[in-house]
Amino acid sequence: MAHLETICGLGPRPAGSPTMNRQRALLAAHFRAAGATVAGQAFEIRDRRNGERVHVENLVVTWHPDRADRVLIGAHYDTRPFPDRDPTEPRGVFLGANDGASGVALLMELAAAMPSLAGPVGVDFVLFDAEEYVFGPRDPYCIGSTFFARQHAADRRAGRLDHEYRCGVVVDMVADRDLVIWQELNSVEWPDTRPVVDGIWDTARRLGIRQFVPRPRHRVEDDHVPLRMIGGIPTCDIIDFDYPAWHTTDDTPARCAGESLEAVGGVLLAWLREQR
Repeated sequence: MAHLETICGLGPRPAGSPTMNRQRALLAAHFRAAGATVAGQAFEIRDRRNGERVHVENLVVTWHPDRADRVLIGAHYDTRPFPDRDPTEPRGVFLGANDGASGVALLMELAAAMPSLAGPVGVDFVLFDAEEYVFGPRDPYCIGSTFFARQHAADRRAGRLDHEYRCGVVVDMVADRDLVIWQELNSVEWPDTRPVVDGIWDTARRLGIRQFVPRPRHRVEDDHVPLRMIGGIPTCDIIDFDYPAWHTTDDTPARCAGESLEAVGGVLLAWLREQR
């Protein structure tokens, strides 16, 4: 929760903003201090409202780079420009405590356990920019993860990869005080991703983490879709989509709980330790 509050203390963090730049520097310093290698994956997009160039930059945080067999854990670290679903202030201040900061805070906390991760599997944390740089109904989502997926697929075709992802997991909106995580429908229906879902939810069952419900409910277009459909990485989504403050001014740290972050982080860490 301290990480989440620090991130929210920066203010709104849409792609290309000064606060996003400050967040990126904060995160790079945090992960490097924990022992990771951090690389930026920068590119530019056009703001559809005015045609201006917008700097977008994913962060790739690498643990145990000598291990060619790898797992990707992803989260978006941008916030929506405005709380467009807010009934009274659709152009108000959007902090994105759960929808943005929660996944980032979770990865920041998991960093402490990564240097001692035993076994054959390396881990990359990938923080995606511009997941929701959206101003209107025709604007695309998941820009950062789509760029990452296309680059990964191109590198594979060209034989430039010295590693491969056995699977991936995206965490999004995982700090709700009333956390309930159903299995996401795409993740369950894709045959190569279903084993990842089964493994994570079975880990939660064995740990007694009741917030993970072993039944599907929502179909969500999240960063896992381009990772799997374009990048060829079987990736599931861990998301609590039943969040009342979604895309409103109420998405603040007061709506979040450290116990929820602990539940998801504990399951993910145990699952990573079981990879063989």
